[in-house]
Amino acid sequence: MNAIELNNIVKTYPAKKTKLTAVDNVSLLVKEGELFGLIGPDGAGKSSIFRILTTLLLADSGSASVMGLDVVNDYKEIRKIVGYMPGRFSLYQDLTVEENLEFFATIFNTTIEANYDLISDIYKQLEPFKMRRAGKLSGGMKQKLALCCALIHKPKVLFLDEPTTGVDPVSRKEFWEMLKRLKEQGISILVSTPYMDEAKLCDRIALIQNGKILEIDTPQNIVDRFDSNLYAVRSDNMFELLTELRNFPKTKSCFAFGDKHHLVLNDNNFDLNELKTYLQNQSNLEIKKIEPGIEDCFMRLIANETPEELPA
Repeated sequence: MNAIELNNIVKTYPAKKTKLTAVDNVSLLVKEGELFGLIGPDGAGKSSIFRILTTLLLADSGSASVMGLDVVNDYKEIRKIVGYMPGRFSLYQDLTVEENLEFFATIFNTTIEANYDLISDIYKQLEPFKMRRAGKLSGGMKQKLALCCALIHKPKVLFLDEPTTGVDPVSRKEFWEMLKRLKEQGISILVSTPYMDEAKLCDRIALIQNGKILEIDTPQNIVDRFDSNLYAVRSDNMFELLTELRNFPKTKSCFAFGDKHHLVLNDNNFDLNELKTYLQNQSNLEIKKIEPGIEDCFMRLIANETPEELPA
């Protein structure tokens, strides 16, 4: 049995003179015991999918199930077996860490002690602050408390909607290490994130943009299908360089990536000296062949979807 199934899910919202399609005919499967990532930028439709799967929102059409239970007909049963951590911190900020945990345990007719083994690694970091109000915690500590509350009833499926957004790098790393340990305990996890570097930490991922699934596979398989040479290019005038690279006749795609531009040419046997000659007016020019990452694959998929709109 699959932990999660979505079949042709569509969700729209009212907008001026028309409707905004947030989820556009999405189908995907998450296997039992899998750590599955939904990867895409803000506004891609990730939160709408999460709210549909956690029975908080009705889809316009299509079907979805969690552990074989239909999200419409069996919503009461689903709410008993899932843990949900929404994108925004939604715990009671005036309650202490301990009071929040006790409250959520009571809702599910259990106790902190009954499932302490599941949250012990996380709660040990919170314990020194157990009498502190939730609203006074740091961003990383808030996320850990929210995860504890989502786990307190020992769910079969865990939904985490952008759990590391706005969290410092150290806390992000710790959070993903926690998820690995939870997966080892047999919990199926669906996590969304806009951070492409987190994609490689998942068993499988779905890349999503404008409500549409672009590709579903393991992170490595997606990267392996990137069959073009990729170059990192930089100079002293990066804005002018980006314009020149995009105007180069043999450029297939080019976008800004940190302090460099990532360039794909339409000829894998291309002589780089021709490009260097073309860019001879650029001072301190550097061109280096590099290995692609998930973000490069994502940008290529977007370009293929809307070739007239090359991302900046």
